[in-house]
Amino acid sequence: MSRLRLRRAPRRTAERLAARPVRALAATAAATVLALTASGCVTVHGETALLPAVTKDEAAQALADFTAAYNRADKAHDPALDAGRVTGPLGAINQAGLRSRAVTSPGGNPNHQPLELTDARFVVPRKAGWPRWFVADADSNRDVDQGRADQRWLLVFVRNGPEQLWEVAHLVVVSPEVVPEFAEEEGYAVPVAADSDAVAVAPEDLGAQYVACLQDGKPGPYAAGPHTSLWREERQKGAKRPGLATQYIDRVADQGDFAPLGLRTKDGGAFVFFATRYFERQTAAQGYRPKVGPDVKALLTGTVKNTVTKEWVSNQVVLVKPAGTDRDGVTIAGRLQGVVGAVGS
Repeated sequence: MSRLRLRRAPRRTAERLAARPVRALAATAAATVLALTASGCVTVHGETALLPAVTKDEAAQALADFTAAYNRADKAHDPALDAGRVTGPLGAINQAGLRSRAVTSPGGNPNHQPLELTDARFVVPRKAGWPRWFVADADSNRDVDQGRADQRWLLVFVRNGPEQLWEVAHLVVVSPEVVPEFAEEEGYAVPVAADSDAVAVAPEDLGAQYVACLQDGKPGPYAAGPHTSLWREERQKGAKRPGLATQYIDRVADQGDFAPLGLRTKDGGAFVFFATRYFERQTAAQGYRPKVGPDVKALLTGTVKNTVTKEWVSNQVVLVKPAGTDRDGVTIAGRLQGVVGAVGS
């Protein structure tokens, strides 16, 4: 509730008399609020009250709106057609990919098959103020189309104000068994604070710890696996090839709609979405140029003489164990990445 601030006026009799109606009005208003609170019929500002992020019907509509916009953009290879439905790391990956394909296939997508998201389950937390967010856990027709085992699409919708559209900030594709059971309070999921000390690693520190794992080779809280130790080994193997050297620089990405978002799990841990950026710099031997594929070339600025630097956005979801876990406190359950820019020199 907003507060009314009154400047102290000079203590003259006339002004003291004039202030009496104001005090009487304030007392009446306070009594009215107390009466409404007692009866349960009071409107509470969203900035201070714990409120569900969305109703199930609104969540279903947000998913349908995203899917429709995604399909229009994919069919036309036009990033403007879903720009209002994506943001954060997914927005960066999606928009760059569409810009690239608009160059390599300017007539649209001849192989377009509409994305279908079905069997949707919505995980809705309560929180005060903005942004608000929720998770959609859905099955997609991409599994059948591409002959893969059944997988789930996890989409994190965010909204920064009552006048804004729901936008998807995070997307990862995972096996069904990876999705944990979420803790609930009064029927709603429980968000994990960015600086929470109830889990092995606070959500706000996951990006920095992941960067350290990839850069220094020190696993820290991260368990070994395809997105940590094995990925670092792959990088090292490809770092020095005849006539071509590759360097990687990893960076934290946690501002605005890139901020990590987590939910408490039934075991006392957390399921957290977060993002990073990394730069892949390839330098060819004198007299040679690194190869640049058409998809990357479409995003290229500058001229490739002997070096090209690709910028990637990487989107992860992790299982974080409860505080006090000594080893393997964080396991990467899924990761989605894409090139968002390139510079030649």
